[in-house]
Amino acid sequence: MPLHYNGAEVLHKTKGNRMRIALLCATHRGYRCLEALRRVIPEAELVVISFREDRYEPPFLDDLRRLASTMGAHFIEARNVADPALATFWETTPIDLMLCISWRYLIPRCIYVRPRLGTYIFHDSLLPEYRGFAPTVWAIVNGEKRTGATLFAVDDAVDAGDIIDQREVVIGPDNTIAEVMEAVTGIYLAMIKDSIPRILSGAVKPRPQNQSMATFTCKRLPEDNCIAWDDTTARVYNLIRAVTRPYPGAFTTLAGKKHIVWGARRVSVPPKYVGRVPGRVVEVQAGIGSVVLTGDGALLLTELQCEGQEARRADLVLDRITLTLGR
Repeated sequence: MPLHYNGAEVLHKTKGNRMRIALLCATHRGYRCLEALRRVIPEAELVVISFREDRYEPPFLDDLRRLASTMGAHFIEARNVADPALATFWETTPIDLMLCISWRYLIPRCIYVRPRLGTYIFHDSLLPEYRGFAPTVWAIVNGEKRTGATLFAVDDAVDAGDIIDQREVVIGPDNTIAEVMEAVTGIYLAMIKDSIPRILSGAVKPRPQNQSMATFTCKRLPEDNCIAWDDTTARVYNLIRAVTRPYPGAFTTLAGKKHIVWGARRVSVPPKYVGRVPGRVVEVQAGIGSVVLTGDGALLLTELQCEGQEARRADLVLDRITLTLGR
């Protein structure tokens, strides 16, 4: 795993009463939260830890590095915060508070117990519901009408610590992942403004989670985004909007080639087919898209992208009613 850290650059104890905060973060959300943290606590000494983005996601590491530099923050690139190469840093750099935003990797107890005021995690769900991986994606896939964000204290069990703050976000019937994530990010920023100063002042009153109400999500794999056209219209539509941009997109095949479905719309009055072939194109709407049958109805696909090509309006790709997706 990549680790960029020079042991000679160890931060020594801050003079006076200046607060030292470690922020473990990633993605553009982490960038915005770093900006917010600096605005809320301008006098704090910041340590920013992040890692290189995966090949399929928008870049963020270099942007975070540059932002940290402009702020005068100390920056470390690492996926494993317990890497032996960081031992000197942790042993010689007292941390008052540690925050984790879009952090994907295990933080062992030997690290998270170090901050004087504790370690806290921002999570994209109304805990104890949707503990685990990709909770917002799973919430949309499952047709949930709400999600939210929770700020909680780290615990040995995954996403099980005491809650500091929690706020709800409504998921509209046609909201895409980008829209819901933006709303959740807004809650993160509000929590940084409202709750972090309360943690620093000792004014928070943590509340335990109801462990008996916990639900969990598994890590999503690329093949989980494959569309099963014989599934219900609702489930196909939910998958498309749950993993569209900035995620890799729901996909299908056409003439043996992978196609990503970036956009779709509900059909207000779907035709009642008694001779039904799920995945079959049944209508081409010039300038708009193409209607494709599902297991119990139909969807209007609006944007497709054949692997290795540019995205195109769906009616330019699905241009005749003899085509069947999923084959």
